[in-house]
Amino acid sequence: MQVTISEFGDAGKKVVLVGKLDIAGAQQIELPLATVAGLKCDIVVDMVGVDFIASIGIRHLVMAAKTVARGARKLVLLDPNPLVTEVFRTAGLQDLLPIVRSEDEARDALASSVRG
Repeated sequence: MQVTISEFGDAGKKVVLVGKLDIAGAQQIELPLATVAGLKCDIVVDMVGVDFIASIGIRHLVMAAKTVARGARKLVLLDPNPLVTEVFRTAGLQDLLPIVRSEDEARDALASSVRG
């Protein structure tokens, strides 16, 4: 699993994930994702390059989203593939982990988040 963190304009941070979010991949994203979530900024997690997600990967994303939400910010998932999208939908996580299909849609979703 490859993790890249960058600025997402004035909106917050962008975390790009590439690879499998299996046990090994989840271990690789745990600290970087928790660190970014701790900044209490909006986060876009680019999931285009993720072709598999296990429950432990979902857990790390949920924990990050909850941390961000406590700071009245939002975490959105950018364009996961259909199989990964279905995992999130089946798990009923679309409210906590909203899925957007473009960077413009991500900006709109983050702009509409409730500010504290």
